[in-house]
Amino acid sequence: MLQSGPLPQTEHPLRGLFAPRSIAIVGASDRSAWARAALRNLDKVGFDGDIHLVNRRGGEVLGRTAHTSCAAIGAPVDVAMLVIPAVGLLDALDDLKQAGISNAVILASGFGEIGEEGARLEAAIRDRANAHGINIIGPNCLGLANFSDRSALWTGSLRTPVHPGKVAIVSQSGAVAIAIHRFASQQGVGHGYLVSTGNELNTGVCDAIDYLLEDPGVEVIALFVEAIRDPAAFAKVARRAMELGKHIVALKVGRSEATALAAQAHTGALVGDDKVFDAFCSQYGILRAGSIDELVHTADLLCKARVGAEGDVAIISISGGLSEISADLAHEAGLPLAHFAPETAARLKEFLPDYATVHCPLDLTGLAVTEPDMAAKAIEAIADDPSVGVVVYVFDVPMDADDASPLSLPMLRSVSEGVKRASAPVLVIANHAKGFTAETAAVVDELELPYLSGGLQFGLAALALARGQAGRVGALPEPAAQDSAKPLDGALPRTEYEAQTMLRGFDVPTIPAALAASRDEAVRMAAGIGGEVVLKISSPQIQHKTEVGGVAIGIAQDEVGDAFDAMMARVKAAKPDAVLDGVLISPMRKGGVELLVGITRDPQWGPTITVALGGVFVEIFKDLSLRLLPVSEAEVETMIGELRGAKLLNGYRGAPQADIPALARAICRIGEAALSLGDRIEALEVNPLVVDGDRIEALDALVIPAQTGETS
Repeated sequence: MLQSGPLPQTEHPLRGLFAPRSIAIVGASDRSAWARAALRNLDKVGFDGDIHLVNRRGGEVLGRTAHTSCAAIGAPVDVAMLVIPAVGLLDALDDLKQAGISNAVILASGFGEIGEEGARLEAAIRDRANAHGINIIGPNCLGLANFSDRSALWTGSLRTPVHPGKVAIVSQSGAVAIAIHRFASQQGVGHGYLVSTGNELNTGVCDAIDYLLEDPGVEVIALFVEAIRDPAAFAKVARRAMELGKHIVALKVGRSEATALAAQAHTGALVGDDKVFDAFCSQYGILRAGSIDELVHTADLLCKARVGAEGDVAIISISGGLSEISADLAHEAGLPLAHFAPETAARLKEFLPDYATVHCPLDLTGLAVTEPDMAAKAIEAIADDPSVGVVVYVFDVPMDADDASPLSLPMLRSVSEGVKRASAPVLVIANHAKGFTAETAAVVDELELPYLSGGLQFGLAALALARGQAGRVGALPEPAAQDSAKPLDGALPRTEYEAQTMLRGFDVPTIPAALAASRDEAVRMAAGIGGEVVLKISSPQIQHKTEVGGVAIGIAQDEVGDAFDAMMARVKAAKPDAVLDGVLISPMRKGGVELLVGITRDPQWGPTITVALGGVFVEIFKDLSLRLLPVSEAEVETMIGELRGAKLLNGYRGAPQADIPALARAICRIGEAALSLGDRIEALEVNPLVVDGDRIEALDALVIPAQTGETS
């Protein structure tokens, strides 16, 4: 449903679905558990709009007068909840069309997730809904709830959130939506929306996110997905989130083959390559969570503090043991701990006891219990340190009277004062996972504490995710970059020589090369190059040249003629049916760092680019970085920095420092060349791309046509 292009300035087309003022429940009966649940939840959230029950027999249903059809209601209806079996849906959609209802929630299951027959019925319902202009949430879902506007088209269990907040929960799975909702409520993580999209007939997670991002009350989308059905639409809403300074935290299954198959069975959709989804998240600023706990706690943190990527993390506690635990957990999360400036240390020593050690994590010692104003002083002093990007204060907010000590509230008041005066973001994190009760909420609200009740492990892990995402802002290419790649006309490159020639047309630095069709040409061309040379067979039918004796390195000038003849004879014997264009002659290169740059076409996500260090780094250690095309030069520099072997490019052991901007530019150009070939190719590979200081050269290139076995 989501279309590309500028966002409309008029009312969002899904307003009636997400914030209805009049609702019809179609198929309601005294025996319908779904209808009862829907009415119960509408009452629970305090819906004060119009509710119409529809039963084809009319009469009284669940204590209300029922209409025989939606068309018989005779009043505007924003959305209809269809609590009927799948076989009755086509007629129900016709009734909605007649009544002028443009939004519906379908709860029934038994569609694409069960096989071909269900898929055919789902397609028929989709066609009918699209023809009638009806937006459908579902089927195979629990519906949606809007706590901010007090509406609910929801048949699952429901808790009014303990704490109002700026998180919107969106899930393809209804059961997972309930689990996230319950856990968030238990942890005091307020959420204004709860959406279950199911099979996404014509309105999916991207449409939901598109609507929710435009709500000023929403800052974070907490997303559970089994499959991304429309990667282009997902990219659009991810980009929009970054433009608005909002966040998407995603929990996606499919990391293993078993979960991918289970997800496909559940939703009827292809899950796609998890590595590519990971790359998409890195590229588009989406934080990827590994569990419901991490999803909820990360969303909570993002609502509590605007943490940046710059600066180190300073941790404060009132216990040496907690300080040590915090240090270990910060290390595991990859968080850099602060080293206090001399001026900061001097300020701290003014009020800390003589036996306190001034370092990070900072232990205020037990004296802080009797002198709680130390908390505010420490927070303020540390936040002023130029190296500090965020301050973490480790302390529990009591759940009830039994959980509190006489000194808890004075300490928390001091922490609150420190938060208000701090020049850097501050988070208050519980020692361990705690419940979030009404008593907890009262203290947090009164003192305006940025409190994370999930404990240190999840709190610091969430902080690490948030800091990583903060560094992504502004690194995206323009949306039109892929469209601007000019299609390359003519035949595809068939050989390495033709592939190298094409790359030079995109300003990719390539090694000088000449194609010799005879012994005499080989000798003459080698003389023009000078020094030792490399000979490689050139044939459209031969991809792996070394396997047929088609590569000879370090050939002296007086050996070129004989080497040419010997190579042609070897290859003809090994591949008698292959067409031999001749031998490619290039100068012999030594030294430098070898990289592999590969472009492949993912069936779901489209063209991707991989950058890896060559040799054992990629073959054994799988040291690589992956993104979706197109990429910016800044993005490629980030990719290079992600490689574990990146130190080899930074002057390792006296080697020359690589020109990283020039390298990134060359890799971008390779990506542009691949895009220009469009869907005519399955892959393009440059291996190796050699970097030796400011010398960057593609030594070999390969183009694989789409859906054929032919290679260059």
